[in-house]
Amino acid sequence: MTQRENATRLQLSGLLVLIGLLAMTVMAVMPLLNIIHEWMKWVFAIGAVTVLAGRIIGAYNGPQLRVKRLHSILISSAILYCASALMMFLSRGTNDWIALLLAGLMVQIYATWMIERENKKTE
Repeated sequence: MTQRENATRLQLSGLLVLIGLLAMTVMAVMPLLNIIHEWMKWVFAIGAVTVLAGRIIGAYNGPQLRVKRLHSILISSAILYCASALMMFLSRGTNDWIALLLAGLMVQIYATWMIERENKKTE
């Protein structure tokens, strides 16, 4: 894969993750404002799957084993988002999906922070 193709792949990955996270954030905040519709679950689920696709497309292929593992952790956070979306559909009237959403969020914060730290070490 050439550098240009790799850069394009990473840009697409970043765009997918950004769009997915924005959709999930808006749909997670709406119930707090007492705006609840059935279609919001679908938008949240589409956002979660979009984040997962972006994380898979942007998988790290470099030489650093620790960074590669941290990118795998980012994929697992996207899987937690998808599980959160599934819980939205399965649990009627409960907010169990929030626990999985927050777990995915905490995993993502940790992994992105550690990736930046590891990248600064190698520079």
